[in-house]
Parts: sequence; structure tokens; C-alpha cells
Amino acid sequence: MSAPHQYHQPNAPDDGDSDLELDLEELDPLASSSNSNTPPGTRRSKDHRKPYHELGTGIPLRNLRVGRLRGNRRMRGSQDTEEEDLRALIEDDDRANRSSGGSYGRSGDDDVPLLPSQYARRRPQPPPSTLSRIGTTLRLPSFRPTAVRLEDDHGELEAQEEHDPSSQRTVAVGQAQTAQFPANAVSNAKYTPWSFLPRTLYNEFSFFINMYFLLVALSQIIKPLRIGYLSTYIAPLAFVISITLGKEALDDIARRRRDAEANSEGYTVLRFEENSVGNGVSPGKSAHRKKKPKRGKLGARRLSDIEREEQSLSTTSGLPTASYWETVKPSKNLKVGDVVRLSKDQRVPADMVILKSYSNENNPAEVESKISGSSSTLVPEDKPSEAEDFPAVKPNASSASSGEAFIRTDQLDGETDWKLRLTSPLTQSLNVGEFTRLRVVAGKPDKKVNEFYGTIELLPKAKQEYDPHIDRNGEEPSVSAGTTEETKSAPLNIDNTVWANTVIASSGSVLAVVVYTGPQTRQALSTSASRSKTGLLEYEINNLTKFLCVFTLSLSFILVALARFREIDGRPWYVSMMRFLILFSTIVPVGLRVNLDLGKSVYAWFIEHDKEIPGTVVRTSTIPEDLGRIEYLLSDKTGTLTQNEMEMKKIHVGTVSYANEAMDEVSSYVRQSFTTPSGEAPLLVTPSSTYATPLASATRTRREIGSRVRDVVLALALCHNVTPTTEEENGQSVTTYQASSPDEIAIVRWTEHVGLRLLQRDRESMTLQSCDSGNNVVRVRILNVFPFTSEGKRMGIVVRFYQGPESSATDDNGEIWFYQKGADTVMTSIVASNDWLDEETANMAREGLRTLVVGRKKMSAQVYAEFSAKHAQASLALHNRDNAVADVVNEYLEHDLELLGVTGVEDKLQKDVKPSLELLRNAGIKIWMLTGDKVETARCVAVSSKLVARGQYVHTIAKMKRKELAHDSLDFLRGKLDACLLIDGESLALMLTHYREQFISIAVQLPAVVACRCSPTQKADVAKLIREYTKKRVCCIGDGGNDVSMIQAADVGVGIVGKEGRQASLAADFSIEQFCYLVKLLVWHGRNSYKRSAKLSQFVIHRGLIISICQTVYSIASKFEPNALYKDWLLVGYSTVYTMAPVFSLVLDRDVDESVANRYPELYAELKTGRSLSYKSFFIWVLVSIYQGSMIQGLSQLLVGVGSDGSLSFKHMVSVSFTVLILNELVMVAMEVTTWHWIMVASIVGTAGIYAGSVPFLGGTYYDLSFLGTMGFWWKGAVVAAISLVPPYAGKILGRTLRPPSYRKVRGV
Repeated sequence: MSAPHQYHQPNAPDDGDSDLELDLEELDPLASSSNSNTPPGTRRSKDHRKPYHELGTGIPLRNLRVGRLRGNRRMRGSQDTEEEDLRALIEDDDRANRSSGGSYGRSGDDDVPLLPSQYARRRPQPPPSTLSRIGTTLRLPSFRPTAVRLEDDHGELEAQEEHDPSSQRTVAVGQAQTAQFPANAVSNAKYTPWSFLPRTLYNEFSFFINMYFLLVALSQIIKPLRIGYLSTYIAPLAFVISITLGKEALDDIARRRRDAEANSEGYTVLRFEENSVGNGVSPGKSAHRKKKPKRGKLGARRLSDIEREEQSLSTTSGLPTASYWETVKPSKNLKVGDVVRLSKDQRVPADMVILKSYSNENNPAEVESKISGSSSTLVPEDKPSEAEDFPAVKPNASSASSGEAFIRTDQLDGETDWKLRLTSPLTQSLNVGEFTRLRVVAGKPDKKVNEFYGTIELLPKAKQEYDPHIDRNGEEPSVSAGTTEETKSAPLNIDNTVWANTVIASSGSVLAVVVYTGPQTRQALSTSASRSKTGLLEYEINNLTKFLCVFTLSLSFILVALARFREIDGRPWYVSMMRFLILFSTIVPVGLRVNLDLGKSVYAWFIEHDKEIPGTVVRTSTIPEDLGRIEYLLSDKTGTLTQNEMEMKKIHVGTVSYANEAMDEVSSYVRQSFTTPSGEAPLLVTPSSTYATPLASATRTRREIGSRVRDVVLALALCHNVTPTTEEENGQSVTTYQASSPDEIAIVRWTEHVGLRLLQRDRESMTLQSCDSGNNVVRVRILNVFPFTSEGKRMGIVVRFYQGPESSATDDNGEIWFYQKGADTVMTSIVASNDWLDEETANMAREGLRTLVVGRKKMSAQVYAEFSAKHAQASLALHNRDNAVADVVNEYLEHDLELLGVTGVEDKLQKDVKPSLELLRNAGIKIWMLTGDKVETARCVAVSSKLVARGQYVHTIAKMKRKELAHDSLDFLRGKLDACLLIDGESLALMLTHYREQFISIAVQLPAVVACRCSPTQKADVAKLIREYTKKRVCCIGDGGNDVSMIQAADVGVGIVGKEGRQASLAADFSIEQFCYLVKLLVWHGRNSYKRSAKLSQFVIHRGLIISICQTVYSIASKFEPNALYKDWLLVGYSTVYTMAPVFSLVLDRDVDESVANRYPELYAELKTGRSLSYKSFFIWVLVSIYQGSMIQGLSQLLVGVGSDGSLSFKHMVSVSFTVLILNELVMVAMEVTTWHWIMVASIVGTAGIYAGSVPFLGGTYYDLSFLGTMGFWWKGAVVAAISLVPPYAGKILGRTLRPPSYRKVRGV
């Protein structure tokens, strides 16, 4: 007897169970394939299908009764529709997709089982017959196309079309997108493999000196112009270019490695796969990999009523739309639409919209194991949704309902306050398995970090109809699945977003969908492209070489003119002139770039190996000399000048002020106020509670002070937006605080320090605990919260106090109080009149403290009821809602507050910031502070860091909207150039738009400028504007991602390795670990680098010029014939082995010690005049070169004779002049050294030895060795050397005596 078929057999309502008596296997021979062992990948091709007329014999009875077609029929074309319909009735999908009842579990197939498990009635099943098993095994599965999945096994499906960045985008959450978006990769590299050579070669040959030598080298291809070996001219240029290109390549490779490190950071991403009820697909397992269900657990199911089956076919409410599992992706592989799980202290890798947030207690480790573990087990059919939910959130969990998260944005906008971010209620309450129904509609990529408008839509849940041709109403269905729901939508704004390079600050986890990636993120759009930087010294030398070229051209023309333009050796005059140009090419020294580039590498080595500034990295080794020429320093505030760590330093309660050790007295008052007398039941404290004092100190004054202290501490403990969280650290429970402002956290920590701890806080209530007794002493119900805004500059809260014993406390008829704290500028008009507030806030501001004024007001129940009704009404206004709410608050709350006290909070400065800024100011550097923080905060830090001198007037320009006001402010500043300017971003934008030239011309003259509320783009614009207007060197220093644009726009960018990341340091030219390291970087290393390079470049020019003068004198003596004096090896050896080491050793010279450089920062100030390498110093060296070259060659020719080329007398003359030339250079190097180094001595002595050792090898071709051993050679050489060296040295001594340089004055020598 054949075994009955194992599937859900519906009981037809018309004839009861009559069909059950039939041999089901005979009617449906295909159904037993559910237990087949056929591999899931095996398919039957269309070529082997049964003929159309035979299809009707194999239709399963179940399909005939229900009249159902497979869902994926809709995905095929319209041709052969009837045949395909019949095939769909009889053919199976992949065996692994078929449930026990023959229902299918793939996306696009049946979305629900034929029978839900809760309605299933189990019946004992006999084993299948042998014939059935054989038939099942032999039967091949169909070759029907499988349903479309959200993601393939190897990742997302690639979109074919690239998205237009100028249009809005619709993001399908958790799915592949219909358009392509840019990759989410960070790149600080300057070059690509294809652009490296073209760009670097263009940069190199844009320098006149390189182009000049390229033309000289190419001229040697022309035979009449060829002089000596071709390699003599080609090799030096190739060597110079190779060195420079190699340095650029190494720098860029290092940048790419750092980028790769950031791009490879792993993030947890949710992968989705569309579900079908009953398919048993668990997260992480596709339908292809589904385990074979065990018989008995997934056996045949029956239903008593066919309507139930129809109902189950038309809804998927029992199971989420999709299954999902976790996978880890590197940051660069994140794509638009990916759902990413972010945890505390994790950097946000792209611009995202928050979908769901979980608190720490709702996101334990076991939840993760549940997620990952579920992928290897079947989802229980009776509880399909539990395994899908992520994580197992308690129904009443506060975080699940609130959907809050805090982020740190100081890497983006420079603001230290934590920002509160909220999830949309539409997504917070949504099962994660339904996320694939979400669509995020967002605008085009924008650089505005504080603005976002979008919409999130929840599509209806897809339902499959009972019949593909006729729905229940007898109408033909539409193309899409039938639905009864409507699309739900909710607005999105900045509060629902987290931008790239912000950091999750709150505990727990956040699920967010990627909306913008890579170059389209806010951070990237606010960042300017990196550029190749060239030092000021290079431009100056480039100008000098142009003069040398003109000098060479003039000299060549003069020699040809003196020869009366006649033909020489059959060559026309212009060919002779070209040959002279080539002979004199050493005047423009090709080795200068090599020496300078190698010198830069030495300076970089010194900087990176300085033990006093550990961790310093030179990322751009082409501009170390510019460190010695800085005139404007643009600094970020947060994390650069300050540590972003707040500490409560002072509190004033009207009659007495407490600070430092006096805080212990505050603690004693708090202890007395919140401690219940022994023997009495503990009662909750309210503001009206009697202040109890010990008898010993029961004076009226102390009682009043104690009462005021209690009131102000209670107000500070209640008036905030701080939430306490408990975390596990090293096995211990640690309480941390989360808030949007570090000031509030500092104040709450202070209240805990003095004895009143914030124990619990949610949206509805707050509990305070006594630190001494451990009892809960204050409980309040939060009625209203008015958060801090940059416009309002204050924060308020309305609370109702619980009263009575702690165990049975009630807030019925409880006292209602309004507490408020804010900036003194706004609170002065809100609190009641007093005579001490202005004076005390001014005192605290002078100390650099951030002041907050605290006040309170008691409200009756009736007044509060009126306020609440009007407030609710104003909150619903469609127009001017903010103003309407503000009017109500002002009418009922914000007037005549009782002034409780003033607090002073200090933002801790970085180590040694005050002396560092003072030293830099004395070094002649004008310092600007550019920050994204608030005006008050910027002012406080400017005062506390001594950026603004004591008593200096600070002119504030804020919220300027009219051009007329801007003009007035500029007129005022023009007459007061000793003031400090404090300007906000809005006013700065107005100035730069309408009065760009006037503003910058005045601002650059001011001793200090503080610009706050600056966007990253504005910071970069200011840096560019100063550079373009003043033509001076600008240095920018910062630590955050919001500083990258400014750093890259500067001549010298310095990045600090901050707590929140290394993006600024990676993009900078120099990376340091503390702000105070900047002093040594500029005053010591920068000064040395510039002075050494200036001396080195002038000496290299001298070295090339003197040999050309020798050539000129010889050409005049040889009747203006363009023949070489020093040929081949002598010419190459002169600029390499015979002089290079001594000349290059000048990079080790220093004029003063480090202690002297720090003691006299004025030594740095004089560098900005550029006297070390000026036209004056250059022409002095030119005159010295002309004198020495003329004496050396002229006296050699007079004492020895000229002779014809190659003759014995010519060799005698060359041996004398070349030997003296080498000796002259070695002695000149020794004359220029200020502080001797052993390497200098070794290089001079060693080079002299090398020359002496090479002389025997120069015999025959260049020298006459017999002449070198005669007395004539030695005395003639000595006379020539003495005449060439003594006068320049005497002039140097005389100049030092009459006008000693500054370094000799401070050294006392």
C-alpha cells in the first residue's frame, strides 16, 4: 500500500473528508518528493519537459482543489502562459525549498505555508513505500527560474546605472540599489597610478631650473652642439628627477597605506533574505542550504476549514518579511542601503539614518550569540518571529521605546557638546525583519552638516492572492501583490542622522542605514582636495635661477660679440653662442635640487628622531623650510588648544563663593541637608523642606548660607539633560553619564562629589541619592524639558516633587518648580533684580571659566495647568510654532526667577598651551582661532589660554545680517587695531561676501582673531584668503576631521593625533601629539631648516658660478673659442665627489643652541624678512664667485700659461687651477661653518684625501703628473689660493664686526 502523501490536506467544506479515502499517492505521485535526496542544485531542463498535452495527468490534487499557481509565475514572460500555468501546478521548486506540505519557501514563491503551524493537526504517518522512494529519487526537479533574492550569496547585486548626484535618491533598506553610488573609501592620496608620472613631471618641469637643464641635455643630441660625453648632461638631470619622484612616490605610498588602514576597519552589517512562512530559513542560511526537515516534526498537516487556508495564503503576519544575519564588512565595502550595527565609541563610517537603538541592558552579549547561533538551526515554526528579532528587546524597555542615542561630532564640526539623535517612531517599533520594506528618500549630497530633510516610507506587507486570476471580490488583481495596507511615511531631519566621522557616545547599539558614501558624505564634501605643496624657498631659488640664466645668456652673447660674430672652426656665430650656453650651464646648478631634496630628508630625520617631541611624523618632506617662515597660525580649539574635559571650578551663591578646598564646606552643607536625623523614617526632600543644622552652628547666617547651598546644589542636580548609565569595566560596575553637553556632565559630577548623586533618569522621572547614607532623597516627575539651543542659550525643566516616605512616596499635590540655567547674557533679564550677578560673572569670565546662571520659580497647580494647556496649543501651531511656544514660556515661566547662584566650569587646556602661545606670539606669529563651537565657549578659551591678553578689548561681531552693520564694524576696527576680533560664522560669511578685501586687510593686522561657528569650508576659505592677500606663509593646526580642509589649504598643515581619530594627522604635512610640540617644530626645527637650506643653496650656486667664471676667463684667453676648460670627469667630479660632501655637510650647521632659540623667540621673527636668502645676499655671493673665479683662472694662466687644448702647458695650467678650485671650495665651507660637527670635519678632510688619491688616475688625460711633484706647482698654487681666499675672509670678519648678526649678539661672540 502506498504511503499517504505528506502535505497539508485541506478538508473541503462540501464533502467533508471524502477525499481522504483516496490513494493520495496515486492522485499526486509527485508529492512525496519532499523527502527526496536529490541535490538541490539539480534542475530539469526545459528540453526534457513533458509535452503540453501530458501535463494535466500530473497535477497534484491539492493544487487542483485550491486552484493556486506558483508565485514566481508572475516573473516569467507572457508567452506559453497556459503551458507554464499547468507546469506550475505540477512541478516542484528546489527540493530544499519545499516544506512538508509541498509549500515553497523562496522569495517570490509562496510567502506563507499552506498551513500555519498553530492550526496543524498531527496524524501518525506510515513510512513511504519502496516504490514511492524509488520514484521520488528518480524524479528530477524542475528547471523553473528561482525567485529573485535581495542579495546573492557573494554580496549585493550590482546596479547597472550610476546615480545622478544632483537628484534626490530613494534608498531601499537592506537591499541592492537600482543605481550605482560611489564606494565608501577614504583617500588622502595625491596621485593615482596613472596620474603620478604626468603630474609629478609637470610639477618638476614647471621649475625653470629643470626645464633649462632638460633643454641643455636635449641639445647634446645635435652634433655641432655636443661637448664631451652626452651622459655628462643627461645623468645629473635624471638623477635629480629620480630623487624627487622617489620622494613623492614614497610619501604617497605612505598615505595610501594609512588610508588602507582606515578603509579596512570592520563594521557589523545585517544581511537580509526574503522570508516565506514555513520555509524554516533562519538567519544566515539561504533556502538552498536549508537542512532537510525531520519527519514527524514537519510531517503532514491538515486543516479543518479551507477558509483558514485561504486566510493563511493572503497574509504573512506570522513571520517577518525577511530573515537576516550578521556579517562583518570593511568600511570601504559598505554600500548605500546597508544596515550597519554601531556600538559605543565606534566611528561612523558613512552618512547614515538611524533606524533603531538599543540600550546596554537590552543588548547583552547573549543577544549576539543568539543572532549568530540561530543561523545554524531551524527557526521553530511555532515561534517564527522570536529568532528574527534583533536583539531580544524587552517589551517595556525604555530605550526601545525612546529610540535615543548620543553622538560626538567634534571631528565633524568642532563642537564639544554631545548631540542627541532620535530614531523615527516608524522604525523604532518595527521588527528588524521588516526593514526591507523601508525606503529612505533623501536629498542630493550636501555639505551642510547641520541640515537634512528626508522621508522614510514603510511599504505595505506583500500578500499573495488565493487565485492568480480572480481575487476574493471577483476582480482581476493588479500586477503587484494585493494589499490592504497603505504606505506609511514619516519625516526625517538632522535629529535622525549620524554623519561620517562622528562617534557613537551612548551605551548600547544603533542600527542605521547607509544613505551617502565616500565622496558624497558631508565630511568629504566639506574637505578640499589635497594639493602638491611647494616651499617658499623653492620659489625664491627658482627666481634666482632665472637671473642666472639671463646672466649665462648675456655672457655667451658678450663673448660672441667680442669675437665680432665671426665663424670659429667653421661654425656660425649662433652655434658658437649655443656652445657657450652649454659650457656655462653649470652657472645654473642642476645639483642644487638634489642637495636641497637630500637636505629636506635630513631635516625630516631630525624632526622624527627628536626625543622631546615623540611621535612626530613628517608626512610631506618637501616643505620643512617653511616651518621657519610662518607668519600666521590658524588653530582649531577643541582637542587642539583644549582637552575637551570639563571641570567645575567655582560656585557663587550670592554672598559667598566656593572654589578648590572650600568645596569641602559645600559637601558638609549638603550632608546636613539630605541626611535624615537618627531614629526618624527617611523622607523625600523638597525645596520647601526645612533646612536642619547642628546646634553648634545654628547661627542665622550659616542657616541662610546652608539653605542657599542646598537649593543651588538641588537645582544643579535636577536642571540638566544627563542620563546615568551603568557599564561593566574589568568586572566592576561603573556609572557613566551621557549628555549633549560636557558642561552638564561636569556639573552633575560635581553634585555627586559634594554628596548628591543622580541615580536614575528617564523621560518621565528622576531620582537623586545621598552619597553618604545611600538613601534616595529626592524624586521628581519631569513635566516639561526645554533643551539648550544656540539661539536661546539656556535650558529649563519643570518638575513635580514626590513627598512622604521613600517607600510610599506620591506626587499628588506635590510642589511644582521651574528650574533654569543659562548664559549670563540671557539670564540677566530673566532673574529677579540683584546687585552681584554682573560683577561675579565678569570675574569668572576673566579667569577663563564658562559661566552658567541658575534660577528657579515655584508654580501653583492652577498656573501650571494654564501654562500646560497653552503650551500644548502653541506646539500644534502650523505657522511660527517656535515663536508661539517661546511666547508662552516667557509669559508663564521666564520672568522674576529667584537667582540661586553662578557656576564656573573650566575647559582644561592642553599641556603648556599658555606659554606656547605666548612664545609664538613673541616670535612674530599672528594667531587666529577658528572653531565650530559657540561664541561664549570660544571667548572663554581665548581668555584662559592667554590668546587674548589681560585687559585687551574684544570686539564681538555676531549674527550680523545687514551689510550696513558690517561696514560700521570695519570702520571701528580700522581705528582700533590693538583689539581682538571675535566673529561668528554667519557674520564672517557676510564679510567675505560683501567686504572681502576690506575685511582681510584689517583682520591680518589685528594681534588675534577668534572665529566661531565656522564650517570646515569657511576655515579653509580663511586660510586661502590670508595666503592670497598677504603672500605670507600660513600654518594651520587641528585634530579633527572638520580641520582637514583647513590643513590642506594651508602652506603648512599640522595635525594633532586626537582622542577621536587620526584623520587630521593623516591629511597633514606634519603630525604631532600635543600642541606644545608645535613650538619646537617651528622655533627650532623650522628655523634650522630654513637657515641651513638658505646657506646650502647659496653655496651650491657659488660652486657652479665660480667654475663658469673660470671657463669664461679661459675662453677670453683662447680667442673666444667655445672649448671646454674642464672636460668630462673633471666637470662631473667637481660637482660630485670633490665638493658635494663638504657642501652638503652644511645641513648640520646651527648658529645657536636650542635653549637660546627658545629664550629669544625674536630670532625666529627676523626670518620672515627672508634675509638669509635675499637678492642682497645672492649678489654678494655672485660677486665673491666672480672675484674668486677670475683670480683662480687668471693667475693660473698668468703664472703657468694657457697653451693650446691638449698641450703640456694646458695640462699644467689645468692642474693648478683645478687643484686651487677644489681647495678654495673646501676652505670656503670651513669659513661658513658656525658650529662644528664631527661629520663636517670628516667630510672636508675625507674629500681632500679623495682628491689627493684620485690625482694619479687623472694623469695623462688631464694632468701632467711630473709637474705635480715640482716646487713650481706648489708655490704657484699657494699664491693663487691665498689671493682668492684672503680678501673674502677679511670682508666677512669686517662685516661681522661692524654689523654683527642677531645670533652673535645673543651668543655674546
